[in-house]
Amino acid sequence: MVRKTTIQDKPDLSKRLFWEFRYDDIEWREEYLTVIARVIERGNPQEWAEIIRFYSEAKVIYALKKEIKFLADYAIEDVCAYFPLRKEELLCYTRKLLRPGHWF
Repeated sequence: MVRKTTIQDKPDLSKRLFWEFRYDDIEWREEYLTVIARVIERGNPQEWAEIIRFYSEAKVIYALKKEIKFLADYAIEDVCAYFPLRKEELLCYTRKLLRPGHWF
């Protein structure tokens, strides 16, 4: 049985965000952490709104606070400017503090 994809089955996101993936084979619900992190780091405001619409704001915030282990520094700043969150609430930020990089 062939199942047609509906608008509710996947978010309306640009293929450019997922250049290294087979876009049509992405399991949008199961791979939500990858999708959310990618859109946060590389997406525009409309794409941010789309992941919130698709996954819900509560799920996006939960993922940011408890599940996403890495975001670039600029993305952390953007998250805190967009959502009512402090850096210290984000798993990726607290992990970064525990793993200081090398300096030269």
